[in-house]
This record gives sequence, structure tokens and C-alpha cells, in this order.
Amino acid sequence: MSATRLHRCPIRRLRFPAAFVALLAFASPAWGQSVSVGADVVSRYVWRGADFGESMAVQPAITFGAGGLEFGAWGSYSISASGASANENDLWATYTVAASSGLSVSFGFTDYYFPSPDAETGFGAGDAHTLEASLAFSGPETFPVTLFGGMLTGGGDLYVEAGVPFAVSSVDVALHMGFVGGESDFYGTEGAALVNVGVTASKALQITDSFEVPVSVAYILNPDQDRAHLVFGFSIAP
Repeated sequence: MSATRLHRCPIRRLRFPAAFVALLAFASPAWGQSVSVGADVVSRYVWRGADFGESMAVQPAITFGAGGLEFGAWGSYSISASGASANENDLWATYTVAASSGLSVSFGFTDYYFPSPDAETGFGAGDAHTLEASLAFSGPETFPVTLFGGMLTGGGDLYVEAGVPFAVSSVDVALHMGFVGGESDFYGTEGAALVNVGVTASKALQITDSFEVPVSVAYILNPDQDRAHLVFGFSIAP
């Protein structure tokens, strides 16, 4: 689950044919295909208001794109053995329809998988996976709000989040608020609850003329758990 991770549920496994992946990776860029790799390093992995692992984490990602279609793999691995039970390795895909005004709508699904060293089942077991279907909206430049809704296809657990991005001087700032629609074992709520309220500030740190490192700090409050988090992170990508 990417950070805002803007990013758990039968078919519970998701696979892409190796030949298709290879074709996408090596096809001509003129067709619009792309491949990107990178990683985030975060002081805490906080997702939708919940702390996973109580530890610093490294979060690698690989993304393949072709037109409006993107799919890839994203993971989060605690640097502490005590936080390994929250390790995560997701497969995901989205299709985005965008207008020239900047408005866009994205349809997506994510296969959440947690490769804990203490897990009772491995990757091949259906119970080890949870699938979420999602819908996201990003407003035009004149009204740049973001809306996200995700539903777990197994139990119907609903998560909805709204965000407002803006800039202060040369710093990008985003406010967000997310809630769970009802009682959920997955989110640990006893009913409808506000679980994720916060602000994120981010800026690119210029290292050389051709290389920069995006850094961010987020303050996140989970009213349902009565807990707040302050998270620092940076990203590395070629």
C-alpha cells in the first residue's frame, strides 16, 4: 500500500504473463510504454492512519506503463526484525482516463500480500491475499481536489479519502482526510470512523544539476485509535 497509498480482499492472486511484461519493457518508447523503478525510505510506515511495523521501512517499487494503463509491484520491508510481521508485497494495476484540463479518473485494483516470517500460509495460498477495487478522481487545475474510494471485495470494507493539494512558496503541501464506512476487522474499527487526518509537505532536494531527492514530512492523526504520527521520508529513483 503506497503512501497516499494515493495506493485487504478473492481472486486472490494476480499474475501477469511474463511475455507481456517483457514486451512492455523492451517495446519502443514511441508506443508510450515505460518502466520505472525506485524506492522510498520512511521513518514509519503509516497507511490510512495505522502504523505497520512500528519501525523505519524501505519501500521498493517497479511500475510498467502503456498509455493510460499502469501496473506493478510495491513493497514495504521493516529494517527491524520485530517489525517483520508487517512486511508487505503488493501487486496492483490502474487505468486512468485524463482530460486536457488536468481532470482524471482512475480505476484500479490491488492485491495485498504480507510475507511475514511467521505467516501460516505462503504466497500460493488464497488466504494470504486480499483484493481491493478502487476508484480515484483528480480535479482539474482550477479545482485540484482528489477523491479516492477503495472497497475490499471479500468483506466489503469501504475506505474513502479526500485531499486538497496546494503550494506554499516552493513547498508542495497536501491536506487529506479518510474514513472507514463501518465495522472492519481489517481496519480495526467498531463502526464508521474517521481514521486518517493529516498534512504532508514535500520538496525536492537538489543534489546535482541532474539529480534530486524528493523529501517529505507528514503529520497524521488517527482519531479512532487516538494516536498521531510524524513521518519523514525520501525517495530515490534513477
